[in-house]
Amino acid sequence: MLTRKQHELLLFIQRRLEESGISPSFEEMKEALDLKSKSGVHRLISALEERGFIRRLPNRARALEILRQPDDVSGSARPAPSNVVEMPQAKTPPAPAPANDVIEIPLHGRIAAGVPIEAMEDTQTLPVPAALLGSGEHYALEVSGDSMVEAGIFDGDFALVRKTDVARDGEIIVALVRGEEATLKYLHREGGMIRLDPANSAYEPQVYAANEVQVQGRLAGLLRRYH
Repeated sequence: MLTRKQHELLLFIQRRLEESGISPSFEEMKEALDLKSKSGVHRLISALEERGFIRRLPNRARALEILRQPDDVSGSARPAPSNVVEMPQAKTPPAPAPANDVIEIPLHGRIAAGVPIEAMEDTQTLPVPAALLGSGEHYALEVSGDSMVEAGIFDGDFALVRKTDVARDGEIIVALVRGEEATLKYLHREGGMIRLDPANSAYEPQVYAANEVQVQGRLAGLLRRYH
């Protein structure tokens, strides 16, 4: 049994998902329900979630899914809109999948774009526009150094990396060197050797035996913050 405000919020979320496939923001929900603060929206969302009407999709911002429709409403000051027709749960068409525009991916510390440094430090998360990522599992590394500037990769950028252990010659990869240091470089194979090329004429290529280099991912995109 839902309160009037819970019922109104559930209908508002469903309508926005049907219209655009994107969940409304908390600010939009606050205005639609004429609430004084977003804390009221948080309480309503939590109540709907506890009662099994909606769920929040993990690691994604603005991602809500409608699980079922209300049977009735308690404490209503006015009836539900007359154009709302409630159907049995089994016949309710599924809401379109939310077009989630932001995804949280692991942020594994800093990676060298100069000489190799340790990577995979304390894990945090980084919100990333979904449009920057393709299929597969991804993580982010903060770039340190200037050896990839001619490829448009600068100190302080966030490298968005698709996790993989294979790559083609000429691709920019995260290379784990001798099992302990990681670097961001172009990959080239020369016989039984691996050459990691910088994108800065001031730096020399790094050459290793093939068994000293492990591919840990391919560059999928970049995220830059302007201060």
